[in-house]
Amino acid sequence: MKPNAPLVTPGYWCECWTQSPATGEVPALLASLDAPNAVTSIRWIRIAVRTIASALDRNAFANAWEWLSGGYVADLEALASGEQCAFTIHHRSTRITWTARPVIFLTLANRQAAQLPPCASQFTPRPTLAPRSLRSR
Repeated sequence: MKPNAPLVTPGYWCECWTQSPATGEVPALLASLDAPNAVTSIRWIRIAVRTIASALDRNAFANAWEWLSGGYVADLEALASGEQCAFTIHHRSTRITWTARPVIFLTLANRQAAQLPPCASQFTPRPTLAPRSLRSR
């Protein structure tokens, strides 16, 4: 941590949740992001929505396209004014919800430009096995 670094930093916490027959009644967290500003938060959601848009059914695609084509502006304004936002797509039996909310991050020590403790050099990584489908037979 830098000597004069602030102890707290404002930012945004973003998540992507899904619920489907595979997850049961409980939604599953797919991804999360700590963003420095509202624009980055909405950009992250927009990229994810654009990535899956072509695989969506007609109604879900129309909903996604409407949000991508300008509906996101209301969510951007909500975030910038300190409110949380969410965008949900329903595709067949799957529900995907992206959320973003303003937060205060506590600055923690990190390992960048820091010396690792002596015991770190004693660590020997275990070899990893390739998935069965990639192993030679």
